[in-house]
Amino acid sequence: MSMALSYQPPPPPPPTTLNCKTSSSTSIAPALIRSQFPAKSNALFLQNNHGNLLSLNSSSPEKWRAQVSFFPAFLGKRKDVTTLKEELLEAIAPLDRGAEATPEDQQRVDQIARKLEAVNPTKEPLKSTLLNGKWELIYTTSKSILQTQRPKFLRSITNYQGINVDTLRAQNMETWPFFNQVTADLTPLNTRKVAVKFDFFKIAGLIPIKAPGRARGELEITYLDEELRISRGDKGNLFVLKMVDPSYRVPV
Repeated sequence: MSMALSYQPPPPPPPTTLNCKTSSSTSIAPALIRSQFPAKSNALFLQNNHGNLLSLNSSSPEKWRAQVSFFPAFLGKRKDVTTLKEELLEAIAPLDRGAEATPEDQQRVDQIARKLEAVNPTKEPLKSTLLNGKWELIYTTSKSILQTQRPKFLRSITNYQGINVDTLRAQNMETWPFFNQVTADLTPLNTRKVAVKFDFFKIAGLIPIKAPGRARGELEITYLDEELRISRGDKGNLFVLKMVDPSYRVPV
């Protein structure tokens, strides 16, 4: 994401030297916003034909670089994506995919997820091939998927989801002990949200059963890169998945 500061200065006075302190980026940005410049600098600020401020430093190129360095420092205050992903994975690691999460844990995970969603590098995920493949569910707030009503030894150990962007097909897969599966058609509602209509369940991955008509919902993909995906369902549930096999395709 990019950020920009907009400044409309008054008509330029006769050329004069304005003093500008360059000791830190945090002291300069507020000064620009208020159009006030702290003391001690040899920089000359002029206005070009487009209304932008230019600075000429007659004494040292190094000082000029110091004077403009507040821009990357200001923009860099937002945590980078890698750091946020590490924080998210660290937060969910001890939660057994969400089954052991307290309300406080859920709130913390949701807050980090929202920060990542704000810097989503894939603005139109349904047009991206990054969505294709087999994803492992590593966190959710969905009780039905976590099967928290069952004894722990009867809960699926791992859950996967396959997605094909080209055929608009999805497949959810459980592992031990039941190996159940369900396939679905996806109908795009916009470039990041789909309507989901489940068509067939497979008991133990073998016995097909037609899904009832009410087996449908919506899913919005709010963050996507080559490693991680965050989605939110129409019932308010959060899903965090990691890519495990980008070559996997949902069977026709």
